[in-house]
Amino acid sequence: MALEVGIVGLPNAGKTTLFNALTKAGAEITAYASQTDKANVGMATIADERLDRVAALVGAKKVTPAAIRVQDVPGTGPALLGGLRQVDALLAVADGFTPGGDPASDLEQLRLELLVADTDHVAKRLERVEKQAKSGDQAVRKDAEALAAVLAHLEAENPLTSWTGELPADLDPLTTKPLLTIVNGPDGIDLKLEAELAELPDEEAAAFRDGPSALDEVVRRLKDALGLIAFFTAGEKETRAWTLRSGQSALEAAGTIHSDIARGFIRCEVIRWNDLLDAGSHAEAARRGTQRLEGKTYVVEDGDVLNIRFNV
Repeated sequence: MALEVGIVGLPNAGKTTLFNALTKAGAEITAYASQTDKANVGMATIADERLDRVAALVGAKKVTPAAIRVQDVPGTGPALLGGLRQVDALLAVADGFTPGGDPASDLEQLRLELLVADTDHVAKRLERVEKQAKSGDQAVRKDAEALAAVLAHLEAENPLTSWTGELPADLDPLTTKPLLTIVNGPDGIDLKLEAELAELPDEEAAAFRDGPSALDEVVRRLKDALGLIAFFTAGEKETRAWTLRSGQSALEAAGTIHSDIARGFIRCEVIRWNDLLDAGSHAEAARRGTQRLEGKTYVVEDGDVLNIRFNV
């Protein structure tokens, strides 16, 4: 399953414009979204020049970059923000275009909105658990006590990033997620321009820019915040990049590709992408000894090319 990021922001900050710039989805942009509107969902690809070079070497017919799932909810408030509890990180958009605007104040307001959403979420869960605790079940009573302590922490206007204890299971708070800020304006990123360029072919868009895409930097920051690495699978039919958390194993990489591959994992052939390019082929890399066999517990490194052997 792809990692996911949620976009948050005050009205008219440019949330959907950022969504379109990242995903090229062309979602409708309205001045005031209705609370009943559905979230926009799309995929943002992760540019990686290593992928194209590996694909060219093996003569791949199809090249598929890694991607991050992006969700843009139509507003703030506990109910709407609650739809982002399963995402891995948040992108906070602040208005830097409006005359007299104050992006720093907007971002502080957003943090407060996230805090209020967590407070509402914990209070409702505590209410349910307290009713169950009347049965006398000691485990449930402990859950209620833990939730009450977390609620008191939030009501004191403290985000859960400053909570030092263990949080109740499956709480999925918003205030513990990595929060990356983006100012939509001359002192940040011109999201309207980036969204317009996203509608052009890559070559044309690059010709309009003075340098690299500002969105590539956003994706890089996301990768850093989430501790992501990229690994590759290389074949003539398709060469593809995949994301993985730093420190994860070859077995977890197999599961990222397909659960059946993880279930039938035997071992995997591993080679660094640059070693493969230097050798010119997998066969020559094996002859040189730069391609090796690894087991399930091998910790995948950024830039590894994996060929996983499995049997289901």
